[in-house]
Amino acid sequence: MRWVRLKAVARKEVIHIIRDVRSLGIVVIMPVVLVLFFGYGVSLDLKHLPIYVYDREASEQSQALLKRFQSSDYFEIVRVVNNYSELAKALDDGRAKMAFVIPSDFSEKLRAGGTVSVQALVDATDDNTANIIIGYTQALVQVYSNDVQLEWLQRRGQRVQPPPLSVETRTWYNENLESSAFIVPGVLAVVMSVIGAFLTSLTVAREWERGTMEQLISTPVTSLEIMLGKLVPYFLVGLFDAGVCVVLAIFWFQVPFRGTVMALLISSALFLIALLCLGFFISVVTKNQLAASQIALVATFLPAFLLSGFLFAIEQMPQFVQLVTRILPARYYVSSLKMIFLKGTPVAMLYPQLVPLAIFALVLATLATRIFQKRLV
Repeated sequence: MRWVRLKAVARKEVIHIIRDVRSLGIVVIMPVVLVLFFGYGVSLDLKHLPIYVYDREASEQSQALLKRFQSSDYFEIVRVVNNYSELAKALDDGRAKMAFVIPSDFSEKLRAGGTVSVQALVDATDDNTANIIIGYTQALVQVYSNDVQLEWLQRRGQRVQPPPLSVETRTWYNENLESSAFIVPGVLAVVMSVIGAFLTSLTVAREWERGTMEQLISTPVTSLEIMLGKLVPYFLVGLFDAGVCVVLAIFWFQVPFRGTVMALLISSALFLIALLCLGFFISVVTKNQLAASQIALVATFLPAFLLSGFLFAIEQMPQFVQLVTRILPARYYVSSLKMIFLKGTPVAMLYPQLVPLAIFALVLATLATRIFQKRLV
């Protein structure tokens, strides 16, 4: 392998990237757009959920309970109504996620020390959101109930016993419980899947469609030099785009970066090599840009988005799907990103993620090298 020939092939591929406006747009614009889109558009934090209220008593006690909801970041009382029909219509129209009803004998039962029930009608078209709303509501009502019970006992001069068991919660790694802290780093896997596999899947196929492959075959350039010359520019582009995503994550979205640049560079390089070789393999096999791009999209982008743990916890997936994720490089890369960004895990402790990535990179590089030959068949 000679450096002069390798450099010439790489220069030729760079010219292709610059001349192809679509590829250039994907390289330059798409990483920024994806980070901003996922950072602002995708959030698992449920706040300011709209609720309608039907306070049948309108007493001081009922208003005190409603103030608990109004002061919470999770709920927003958008309207107080006077009948059930308006609550039902608000839930039907989607204007309210929950309808809250306080009975007419609310304060009377509280003063008597009895048990009083309030009603919460929850829109469960999205079961996950409904479960979270129910949990938030029960927590707020329980806190209010404890305060009322404490006040009732104190008025009667009874000694208040502390609860026998309590939980003191302290969150690690993502102290503010912000979903952007683990969503934004995961965008790197999505971006590099597109850059690594999608664009490289067009390299050899483009040469066949444009009739320039015959010219490459007639030159003294070896198969390995062609392969490396075509992949090196995309490797550098992928690292550049990863750097852009990291800068946006840290300085724009304030995602904590507790790890080392070396750990991030090693994991990103291994993941990118695996994707580049996979895209090159697809391009050699298909020899058609449209087919290659579609196969690369299905093989890399969709798994990185759905099955890598980027948005959905792998532990909650069916057992068969969990087994499938073990053969996806994106799973290990997303896991390493979360550990590097949030936990500050050093390279020495990332071997459960880096070893599979290195195996994927080696296997796919071997396949790509074996499949590509300088011949017209």
